[in-house]
Amino acid sequence: MPPLLQRIYAARGAHDVDSARPRLAGLLPPEGMLDLDAATALLADAIAAGNRILVVGDFDCDGATACAVAVRGLRMLGAREVLHAVPNRVAHGYGLSTSLVAELAPLQPDLLVTVDHGIACHAGIDAARALGWQVLVTDHHLPGERLPAAHAIVNPNRAGDGFASKSLAGVGVMFYVLLALRARLRAEGRLDGNGPDLSTLLDLVAVGTVADLVPLDANNRALVSAGLRRLRAGRGCAGLNALIEVAGRQAATLGAGDIGYAVAPRLNAAGRLEDMALGIECLLCDEPERARELAQRLDAINRERRVVQQTMLDEAELALSTDALDAYGHDGGVGASVCAFDAGWHPGVVGLVASKLKERLHRPVVAFAPAEAGSTSLRGSARSIPGFHVRDALAAVDARHPGLIAKFGGHAMAAGLSLDLADLPAFEAAFHAHAEAMLDASALLAVIDSDGALAPGEFDRAHAEALRDGGPWGQGFPEPLFDGEFEVRDWRVVGERHLKLTLGVAGLRTTIAAIHFGAWRGEAPPARARLAYRLAPDDYRGGDAIQLVVEHLEAC
Repeated sequence: MPPLLQRIYAARGAHDVDSARPRLAGLLPPEGMLDLDAATALLADAIAAGNRILVVGDFDCDGATACAVAVRGLRMLGAREVLHAVPNRVAHGYGLSTSLVAELAPLQPDLLVTVDHGIACHAGIDAARALGWQVLVTDHHLPGERLPAAHAIVNPNRAGDGFASKSLAGVGVMFYVLLALRARLRAEGRLDGNGPDLSTLLDLVAVGTVADLVPLDANNRALVSAGLRRLRAGRGCAGLNALIEVAGRQAATLGAGDIGYAVAPRLNAAGRLEDMALGIECLLCDEPERARELAQRLDAINRERRVVQQTMLDEAELALSTDALDAYGHDGGVGASVCAFDAGWHPGVVGLVASKLKERLHRPVVAFAPAEAGSTSLRGSARSIPGFHVRDALAAVDARHPGLIAKFGGHAMAAGLSLDLADLPAFEAAFHAHAEAMLDASALLAVIDSDGALAPGEFDRAHAEALRDGGPWGQGFPEPLFDGEFEVRDWRVVGERHLKLTLGVAGLRTTIAAIHFGAWRGEAPPARARLAYRLAPDDYRGGDAIQLVVEHLEAC
């Protein structure tokens, strides 16, 4: 292991190989999760009786992969009739709604299983139970004060749950339920030998875990690492292999960044602009040619999503650059939080807009759009910064102003909500007041954490590949980022928005190529610059080529 990588791991709290590169052998056992016995009993009884099981997913990447894992895993464990469904973002809204239950009623399932949602779906679960269905909730979102009336609820974030890792994504929770179900069926002598190899599902687990931006603690890194190994070896499911291909990525060198920036957006695009049923169909497809067709359709939707997103982001930035909204300060500055709304925005893309604005402004951001064209019901998506728990912030607003928010849910860094257009000014004022009370001036300053400078001898392909392959990197285990001063020898604009740089490095005779995505603002970069950057292999040029991926540039 190169000394550079040893230093990187140690800086992230890993001081031996097992903690730096956790393996499946060290995976936490399922025991300790509340309701696990009840959940596996429901599933085992349904399998034994040949009952109809309906898996209801969610319209993001975590929900789609969790749905695919549930369907594939239950079939592997002997379920003869497993159906699946997913809400449409515009028609049904988030989760198991009463309208979705009414639409699913003709299917007459004996057991309904929610994946990546359900913990806040009180009305939908009540409606399902009124139809005589059993309901199993598998979720990872933070529970409210009252739990829904499901027959069993598996969620590591429930109060009193004994499972050590609270960072599982929805797909991870469902995978653990399958592990426990296999153990139960094995103990009851209802499987041949040890039963099916559930590790074949880890490609899907890896994609959903990375896409949902949950912290990559040791347990999640073990799951993601195992899934990446399958994908790199070409043993992923046909749908993921096709998505990797259509995204122009190389399976043999796939990393968590490729999932986050290339694979997941193409899946998410279906749920944002059309119907995630298309994405789930791709993940469940076993025919390579059909999977390729579906992946190409998802790629086309993603290209459309990019255009919609950029238009919305440009509109939001234009609004924030004026004094039109007093909440942002009479001097044109931005206060402790930002709420953005436009009647023409698409509800499926507001989360991406909120994320981009949050990155640019380093403020908690809530972006709203009409739930559907012409509607006065708004769907909002919130993104936060370190030190501001946005789901708790929504709970505080809800407690101080009962009835203002129709419904909400989420995590520390991301949440969703619904409210009426007429209530938007009141919500904005209440949310801003809470942010002002919770965030001091230092919290509103964006800070870049660096792993320091690279030595001249570390600017090479071997170190770039060691860093690429040393992950998975992600939330809670960040990808290595370095800083230093460089001479900008040459530059040009590529793709209308990106800066391609040629850099001189003290101690090196050769220059180094760099790319700064989205950095072109009509001004030439300085002759000398301090950069925060990532060291990466340049697979486009091949050979020993490397490049720096610039995250921040300032004159020095």
